[in-house]
Amino acid sequence: MEFKDYYQILGVRRDATAEEIKKAFRKLARKYHPDVSKEVNAEARMQELNEANAVLSDPEKRAAYDQLGLGYQPGQEFQPPPDWDAGFEFSGQGFSPGEAGDFSDFFAELFGRTRAAHRFNSGQHGHFQARGEDHHAKVLLDLEDAFSGATRQISLRAPRIDAQGRVVLENRTLNVKIPQGVHAGQVIRLAGQGAPGIGSAPAGDLMLEVRFRPHPRFRVQGRDLHLTLPVAPWEAALGTVVTVDLPQGSVKVRIPEGAQSGRQLRVRGKGIPGAQAGDLLLDIQVVLPSADTARARALYETMARELAFDPRQEGRD
Repeated sequence: MEFKDYYQILGVRRDATAEEIKKAFRKLARKYHPDVSKEVNAEARMQELNEANAVLSDPEKRAAYDQLGLGYQPGQEFQPPPDWDAGFEFSGQGFSPGEAGDFSDFFAELFGRTRAAHRFNSGQHGHFQARGEDHHAKVLLDLEDAFSGATRQISLRAPRIDAQGRVVLENRTLNVKIPQGVHAGQVIRLAGQGAPGIGSAPAGDLMLEVRFRPHPRFRVQGRDLHLTLPVAPWEAALGTVVTVDLPQGSVKVRIPEGAQSGRQLRVRGKGIPGAQAGDLLLDIQVVLPSADTARARALYETMARELAFDPRQEGRD
């Protein structure tokens, strides 16, 4: 996927005001609109202009795009890093899949999410009321929080337009209770922390979508935990019981006799806790000790003489 420079497409500076972006888009739209343009590439150019304007005219998308696009050049191979938008507070949830499909893969990858619905109510005496819009944000948590639960201080950045018409980021910090057993993709709802309502209607909610930071040992898949478990050759050959440390506590696991690298062991109920706890999946990796001493070399040489073993012959018999 190629990186798109929306500022270059509209011919504006990166610090352009909202009014400058609007004027640039209108000028180019008059030139390339397929109904009036005689340019051979008018339709494709107009689609490109619409896409750039959809991002740069929206303070939230522009702020996220600005952070993500630092250091990239137009046409450069681009892949957004995982959870690149964590910590950004969005109103609604971007564009519907159909709308995003009208634009490039680059746009759809960044902003192609489902739009949140607005809810309006007609109050008494003809007064107009509208519940505040829900806001959405991704938050990164430590895996350990899912085991113990915690209260975490979450910092969010919400874009707004300043008096000069430029996008700035406002920070706010919330203390959020993380329930035990929370899993990736789960949404934590904070009532009344979204946009304020109109009239006497209530404020919207803030929806925090949970993601886990990369863990040095475990890989998370749903509620299951995956771990590569190193074992010594004699443990794999003879079988043994080993202790595996978990994000909270530990568990004893039996290594079956004759275990080979790549074999997977499942320990049920030892993944992320919950009403239906996940499992712990252990991928065995047999690790050979180094033959870096005379004693170690002698042991390996004895094994070579005493054991009639040719691993390359095993699959040919």
